[in-house]
Amino acid sequence: MNPDVALRVPGLRVGRDAEPVSRMVAEETPISLVFNELHPYAVMMATPADLEDFARGFALTERIVSRPQNVRDTRVQSVADGLELHVQIDGQDFSRLLQRSRRAITGRTGCGICGIDKIETLDHPRTILPAGKPIAIAAIRRALGNLGDHQPLNAETRMVHAAAWADPQGDIILTREDVGRHNALDKLIGAGIASSLDFTDGFCLLTSRYSFEMAEKTAIAGMRIVAAVSAPTARALRVAESAGQTVLAIARSDNQTVFCGAERILFQ
Repeated sequence: MNPDVALRVPGLRVGRDAEPVSRMVAEETPISLVFNELHPYAVMMATPADLEDFARGFALTERIVSRPQNVRDTRVQSVADGLELHVQIDGQDFSRLLQRSRRAITGRTGCGICGIDKIETLDHPRTILPAGKPIAIAAIRRALGNLGDHQPLNAETRMVHAAAWADPQGDIILTREDVGRHNALDKLIGAGIASSLDFTDGFCLLTSRYSFEMAEKTAIAGMRIVAAVSAPTARALRVAESAGQTVLAIARSDNQTVFCGAERILFQ
């Protein structure tokens, strides 16, 4: 395991007896996102891996760029006590970013919308997702059953989230992990952009709850179907319904609850 991502630490296991133990824990690193070398935008706490993917996904899902191709370049630089993630974006998008009030996030791990200064900032025009081909519930259950096999960092540490993409047959083809659930999703979206993955053809798996910002990010990426291990919030479901998204939650390999968009699921 990469020592920058996880390291072994000592501890004392206490039960009937006390015994010294050691175990792997995931790193949590401050990542400063800087756009076009001039504009420090946010400091996010994240697992220091797949940061180029994180930059692409974050720029898109935070509506900093208007389309994925407008992320021109990324570069990671070590600084005191953390990393700087330099992101070069299209000039028009950068001009629009400068006109927005500076968000100035210091992002706790898993921070989603911290830093905005007005509630109305949450209201964006909704993405309307295409109907597409339906997916068999058996494929979703197959992917859920295999999800643990695609989480190597969590297998070592038992403390990180994952976001995964599965094809219509239920084969998991891409996974990203992070201490923050939003970060894992942004990394997955960024990796999909880099590999020209069609997010309308398949479904997303999340090991976390399905909250408002997770619904926003998946809809912006074009994901028609999402299966989350934990429960959704009411606001997330309103976002999903307005986008025409299918949401399965409290999802295990043997049972799931379909909260909206059931017409995309083939029940056998």
